[in-house]
Amino acid sequence: MTGAEALSQAAPILAEAGIADPRRDAARLLAWVTGADRLGLALTLAMALSAQQRRDFEAAIALRATHRPVSRIIGARLFWGRHFAISDAVLDPRPETETLVAAALELPWTEVLDIGVGSGAILLSLLADRPEARGTGTDCSVDAKAVAAGNAARLGLEHRVTLCVADWFPPRRDFDLIVSNPPYIPSADIAALAPEVRDHDPPGALDGGPDGLAAFRQILAGAGARLRAGGHILLEHGPGQEPAIAAIAGLNGLGPVRSLADMDGRARVAKIGPIADPSRF
Repeated sequence: MTGAEALSQAAPILAEAGIADPRRDAARLLAWVTGADRLGLALTLAMALSAQQRRDFEAAIALRATHRPVSRIIGARLFWGRHFAISDAVLDPRPETETLVAAALELPWTEVLDIGVGSGAILLSLLADRPEARGTGTDCSVDAKAVAAGNAARLGLEHRVTLCVADWFPPRRDFDLIVSNPPYIPSADIAALAPEVRDHDPPGALDGGPDGLAAFRQILAGAGARLRAGGHILLEHGPGQEPAIAAIAGLNGLGPVRSLADMDGRARVAKIGPIADPSRF
């Protein structure tokens, strides 16, 4: 069986399972199984698959038909131009989160804290693009910390990263920038999410409590005391949450607050600061 024949058989299986772009996903999985990059896939289509490649491809298609995301099948996600290993212990990084990275790189900072570091996609992307900087990442999951540490080592950034198992903040208190993509989906909305998200992302990385704002209350209650003068906070959030986040920031003496839009024009990131006088927190 050639790659083209395997692809022709696989795409209808995914279509019947309700996969939105079945041929694209089947092609990505074929490229992964055969070791071909996207430019080399055309050559793979004309070649005969080995028995092992055929078995691996069929197994990958069967997994995708259950709505397991392609990134979780191959164990990696492309984010901000780099590949990050992921596991079931971490959130699968989304393209809209790159809005936060772009905003952070426009600010002056040398020490950054990422709360809920997960795979390290945000923190490590920032450090890779700012060679003089150092970063700290916290996560409540030991397994997530291990994934982030592995990604830091693969990118050659381990000497500039400190990773801590903690619910929110590390012991140190002198950051220029705090970033986070916290859980922000209201608990009652979880069941309606796409199965790729609902059934495969860690529940703790999705569920933001009854109103989706529980993590923001925790972060904004403690962030001011961890920042240097002139520091900023960048928080990814869900649709329509920006007024409530601004109100929480105000209650904690933080401001000003500005909302930043993602590539689709939707409010996506709350930019808070600069913080004029951290000593008052």
